[in-house]
Amino acid sequence: MISEKIIQKALEKAQDAQVTVVTRETSAVDFENNRLKSAEASQRTNIDLKVIVDGKVGISSTTDPGEIEGVVERALEAAQFGSEAHFELPEPQDLKTVEIFDPSLLSLEKTEMIHMGQQMMEMIKAYNPEILAGAQVNKVISKIQYANSKGVRYSADHTDFYIGAGGNLIRGTDVLFAGNGFGQKKRDIDTEEIASKAIELFRKAENIVPVKSGEMPVIFMPEGLLLLLLSLGLATDGKNVLLGASPLQEKLGKKIADSRLTIVDDPLVQFGPGSSAFDDEGTPRQITPIIENGILKNFIYDRDTAGRAGVEPTGHGSNRNWTNLMINSGETSYDEMIHSIENGLLVNDFLGMGQGNPINGEFSVNVFLGYKIEDGKVTGRIKDVMLSGNAFTALDNITAISKEREWVVNPYLDFSGFFPYLQVEKLSVTAK
Repeated sequence: MISEKIIQKALEKAQDAQVTVVTRETSAVDFENNRLKSAEASQRTNIDLKVIVDGKVGISSTTDPGEIEGVVERALEAAQFGSEAHFELPEPQDLKTVEIFDPSLLSLEKTEMIHMGQQMMEMIKAYNPEILAGAQVNKVISKIQYANSKGVRYSADHTDFYIGAGGNLIRGTDVLFAGNGFGQKKRDIDTEEIASKAIELFRKAENIVPVKSGEMPVIFMPEGLLLLLLSLGLATDGKNVLLGASPLQEKLGKKIADSRLTIVDDPLVQFGPGSSAFDDEGTPRQITPIIENGILKNFIYDRDTAGRAGVEPTGHGSNRNWTNLMINSGETSYDEMIHSIENGLLVNDFLGMGQGNPINGEFSVNVFLGYKIEDGKVTGRIKDVMLSGNAFTALDNITAISKEREWVVNPYLDFSGFFPYLQVEKLSVTAK
C-alpha cells in the first residue's frame, strides 16, 4: 500500500509520521441555458503527509502516487523550518459505525444522470418557458486511507451524490436566478422534489414589490441561515479562540442565544452528506453539541489547536470544519410564521458576505433572493435591498423556529446542515 511505503520512508529520519491518501472518481453532468454543457469523468489521488522531526512539523502533498520519495523529502525539508508540534499523533481507537457507501451508485451511468438533469429542466420550462434552465448531477466514488507511525490504519469507501436545478429569468434589466439542490451519500434523491422547490422560488418571485427602509422582522429560510452560521463558525473555531480573536472565548458554558436554539454537529448521520467515521488527522468522529438551549457548549479543535489549548480534539479535521450541522426544530409552522408578520422579509440567499466584521457577527449584505411579507402573506420579490445587523444579537432575539427542516447542501461549502426556518425579531433594512 502507498500509505505504508510513505510511512516507512518518512520514519528513516522522522520520529513520527502520518499520511492520508484520498482517491476520487468523479462523474459530473452540467446543464446551462437549456442545454447540456458538459458530461465529464475524472479520477484524482491526493496524498497528504505530515512528519514530526525533532519536535517540529513538516507538511507536504502530491497528486502523483508514484512520487513517494519526493513527497517525503519535501516534508522533511519543511520540518526544518516548521512550527513546534504541540500534539501527538493518535493511537488506534475503535470507530463508530456510520453508513457512508451506497453500492447502487456504482451502476449509475452517465446517460441516466443526463436524463435526470433533462427531467428537472423540463419541469422548470413547463412552469415558465422563458426561464433559461440549468441542472447539475454529480457522483463521486472515493476511498480514504489514513495511516500513522502509532499503528493506526483506517480505511473507508465513500459515495457522494448531488443533484441541483434552477435557472435564470431575464426580463429587460431584471435578472432573477433561483435554484435548489441536495446531496447525500446514497442514490435516493427525488429529482421532482428538487425541481419543484426551485419552481416555488420562481413562483414567489413573479411580482417585484417595493420595500421601505427601516427595522423589521426577518424570516431566514434554511439556505439563508448560512449568513448567521458563518459568524458562529468563525467564533467557535478553536484557532480563533486561541488567538483571542473570538468574541465567544469567555462564553463557554454561558448563554449566547435564545433558549429554544440547539445546534449539534453530527458526523454520524446515516448517509449524511458530511458523515464519516474519522477525520484527516486520524481522530474518530463524534457528535459535538455547539449550542444547547442557548448555552455555548463547545469550541472546534483540530489536534494542533487542541494541544495548544490543553483540551481534546473534537474530530473536525485539520481545517476545523463542521460536518452535518443539525439545528433542532421548533414549535411553530412555517405558515404560522408568515401569518404572524404584518411587514417583514423572507430571505433565501445573499450576494456574497458583503461588508462587516463576520467574526464579531457584524454583517451588511445585499439580498440576492428575498421576498416581502405583508399582512401575513408573501407578496413578491424584493430588489436592491441590504440587510444589516449582528449575527449573535439575531440568534439571541429569535421570535420563532419552524417545525419544518430542510437539508442545506451546497457543493462549494465545507459543511452541510439540516436547518429550520428561523424568525428574528428585527434587523435593519436599507432599500434603494
